[in-house]
Amino acid sequence: MKKDNKRILVIDDDSGIGEMLKVLLEFNGYDVDVTERPDEAERIIKENKTDLVLLDLLISGVNGTDVCKRFRDSDDERLKEIPVLMMSALHNAAEKCRIAGANDFIAKPFELEDLAQRIDLILEKYGN
Repeated sequence: MKKDNKRILVIDDDSGIGEMLKVLLEFNGYDVDVTERPDEAERIIKENKTDLVLLDLLISGVNGTDVCKRFRDSDDERLKEIPVLMMSALHNAAEKCRIAGANDFIAKPFELEDLAQRIDLILEKYGN
């Protein structure tokens, strides 16, 4: 059951979480790429025609809000417009993520059903 071949890029420095999200999202019909390295994100998005980015707030050595801002400030229209769903276990992180340009935020830990619903809504609203 493919979701119109929608492709999600998961950016999380915890490889266990990244792989778990990959398995669960693929089970829900998405194509999924995972990277622990935010500096690879732009290349992956362009090469793989990513439809949505699932971005952790805290990635070793990098703040996810900086990654999101870099997308929004990009000259590349694809990066500027790509839907971003940020996630974090930190209290009061939602506002920081939205200010950085995230389309939505989900607090960790989350139920997979909630994540899938948010992804569907974001793709419906912002996807091409």
